[in-house]
Formats: sequence, C-alpha cells, structure tokens
Amino acid sequence: MSAAARHSRIWLAAGLAGALLAGCSDTTRLGMATVPVSLPDPPKPGATEPTQREHQRIIATYGGAYDAPKLEAVISQTVDRLVAASERPNLRYRVTVLNSQAVNAFALPDGQLYVTRGLLSLANDTSELASVLSHEMAHVIARHAAIREAQARQAALVTRVANEVFDDAQMGALALARSKITLATFSRGQELEADGIGVGISSRAGFDPYGAVRFLTAMGRNAELKVQQSGADPRFMDYLSSHPSTPARIGVALANARQHRAPGDVARDRDTYLESLEGLVYGEDPSEGFVRGRRFLHPRLGFTFTAPEGFTLENTAQAVLGVRAGGGQALRLDVVQVAAEQPLTDYLTSGWIENVDPGSVEALTLNGFPAATATAKGDTWSFRLYAIRFGSDVYRFIFAAKQKTPVMDLAFRHSVNTFRRMSLAEIQGAKPLRLRIVTARPGDTSEILARRMDVADRPLDRFLIINGLAKGDALRPGTKVKIVVE
Repeated sequence: MSAAARHSRIWLAAGLAGALLAGCSDTTRLGMATVPVSLPDPPKPGATEPTQREHQRIIATYGGAYDAPKLEAVISQTVDRLVAASERPNLRYRVTVLNSQAVNAFALPDGQLYVTRGLLSLANDTSELASVLSHEMAHVIARHAAIREAQARQAALVTRVANEVFDDAQMGALALARSKITLATFSRGQELEADGIGVGISSRAGFDPYGAVRFLTAMGRNAELKVQQSGADPRFMDYLSSHPSTPARIGVALANARQHRAPGDVARDRDTYLESLEGLVYGEDPSEGFVRGRRFLHPRLGFTFTAPEGFTLENTAQAVLGVRAGGGQALRLDVVQVAAEQPLTDYLTSGWIENVDPGSVEALTLNGFPAATATAKGDTWSFRLYAIRFGSDVYRFIFAAKQKTPVMDLAFRHSVNTFRRMSLAEIQGAKPLRLRIVTARPGDTSEILARRMDVADRPLDRFLIINGLAKGDALRPGTKVKIVVE
C-alpha cells in the first residue's frame, strides 16, 4: 500500500473489484509500501510530457527501481546484442528493473523498457530474457507504443467511472481492471506483430528463438497456478493482462521460431542467467509486508492479521486483498487517515462506502484498539465493514460475500480479531523470500528440491514452474535450478 493510497477514498465497487481480481493476473503490483520508492533517472530530455508522466507513474506503481547490478549487466549485454540485430540499430533503449513481484514488461515510445523482477525470476536463460526484451523493442520499432499517451489521458476518466459503479459489482470489476492497467493495451494484431518482429531480432542476435515459446509457456502456467490457488474467475485475466491470451501466442511464437532455426541449434546460456538471479527478492518487497499463507505481516507498520479459512491473500500497492476458493467471498484491508476527533461509528457512515445500514453500526474494541463495525448491501454482494484505529491511522476491513450467513459473518469477526501488534521477535524474524541457485546432486528430484522451498502452498508446482520443468522431468546431476527460501 503506497503512501498516497493511505490517504485515498474508495467506493465499494472499487474495493470489491480489487478483492475479486486479486490473484487473477500478474499485471498489477500489490504492496503496502511505507517508504519512498527509489526512482531511476528520468526519461531523456526529448521525451514528451505525457511520456514523462507515464514513466513516473510506472515507477511509483511498480515500487521503484530494483537494484541488482549483476542482473542489470546481463540485461544490458542482451539489449546491446538485440539492438545491433534490430531493424533500427540507431535506436537507444534504457531498461529499468521494477521492484515488483508482478510478471510484466512493457515499453514507452521513447525507448524506455521496463521489466519486473517477478518476470526475471520466471525466466530461465538469456534467450527467454531476449524474447521479452525484443518483443517490447518491437513495439517501439513498429511505433505501437505511441498509443500509450492517448490511453494515459483516458485513465483518469475510466477510473472515475469505475469508482461510480456500485450496483453491478461485476461491471465495476471490469471497469476498474481496465483503469488500473499501467500500460496501454495493444491490439491483438499489434501484439502478434511484435511477437514476429521480436523472434526475428532474437534469432539474428544469436539467441534461441524458441525462448519465446518457453517463456510464454511459463507465463501461462504461472497464471493458471494463481487462478487455481485463489479460485477466482479466470475470465478476469484477459481484462487485467496487457497482452493477448497466452495459448494463442505460444502457437504463433512456435511457428515464428521454426522459420528461423531448428530446435536446439543455439545454446541457451542458462547458467550465466541463473547465476545473475542469486539472491533476487521473490514475492513481496521486504518493506511492504509479507503474505505467509493466510497470514499477513507488516514489520514496518508493526501489525499482523490472519484471513478466514480458505482465503488466498495478495499484497497490492493499494491494499491487502483476499479471495476465497470459489470466488464467493472476498476481503480488502487498506489504511487511511481519519481525524482523531471523528468517532469511527460516524466515519463508517460518512459516505466512503454507500448503502451502509445505519442500524448495524456498532462501536467496539478489538485487541485493545478502538473500532467500529457495520454492514452494507449491494445488488449482488453483502458486506461486513470494520474500521480500527491503530496509531495515527485507521485500518479498514471490507469483507464481501455473495451469500452472507451468520456463520460466515462469525468467520469474518474471528479474522478481524486476529489484527494485532507484532512482537519484537516477530518483527526481527520476518524475512523476505529470495531465489537461491542450487546445483542438482545425484539422486535429487524435483520433489526433493521442492521440499527445500519456503513456500507454503503447492511448493512442487511452484518449483516446476519457475524452473521451466514438467512433472516427471529428470534432473541431471550438475543442473542449476532455482529454489525459493527465506
């Protein structure tokens, strides 16, 4: 949750949409940031004002720049090779690694390229990295990226419309999804054109053109796992994604690669790439809190809470979001400033959420903190609201259910009762997850190495996906692989 988000006003549709869409896509960054982000140098002097604004918005939304000198050197070398082999070798690009767990990459018209550390952690060799960078360079070469400036001007209007949608939660979700996409959505034809141009650039630069096939496959498997974990509606993936559906692109990428080389003709340079990932933060940034199963911990702010049974949590720039398997229940936790003299019971009915039942408003104390609760009702969803005064801020819980029952309401109450201060030992013991590169030994299997992962949910599936492996694939001794550990 960014500093700006701590003072924002939300409408119920916006909060619900975020909760419903959590875990559906890798295009939106999630994080309760509490420290200023690190900003790289601004775009070149010739950049247009809209492009400069978009650059700053991207940097702020995606958590600032991530400092990884060894990885940046590999990226720089890859870009140099791609530029020399491209249709416009006179163009100059600058790549920013974004401090985000999202899996995304995009370009601005002036040649600013962005890749998230989440994307980099999913790739497994320099050819896969080259496939991503050459695709984004192709958007610049083909001048597709110029349409971003027009979309940026539309974003404010779309966001306002989304915030005004209350009665139809699904339409509110779709509108919000469109407004929150940081980069402009290219047409299907433009994306496929960029795929074709990118594969050609990669191949001419000496990279394996099948890297695009491998990486798109990994992206698809990663997105599918997130849907399976959250139980959210996979249809929302298309609305949050900045690119066409992955299965369609894989087929096209395979056909493009076959026009250039036969499979296996080019070394992938896997070891060099993997070594550059050693120590890369995986998942949430350390300054923004951690999701550990159903529990969320924020060492810097000093609080923790546990979601109800069956919920999957995700940490975003605006809030902590959760959805229950099946998609029938959701939650949102965010933080705002409320005047100390304003009673929390009055705040709940102050208009930040509509259709609050005045008769349901109740003052209470939760773990020693002043609090208030109320219910609200939309056409499709019912809501249980909590406001908790914690230090100088007020934390807002929104629990949503399509069919709210007393048992469900009790589960929401139990969850909010877990909101408490973290102990000093908990704060000191909270560590981020990182990638470690290990070498397979004789007798090692995917199952054995997955057991070394500090991942609570489906560690074997996660191990296979981040290493580009399928179930049953043998691990040859001496092969380098990634694991996720504290």
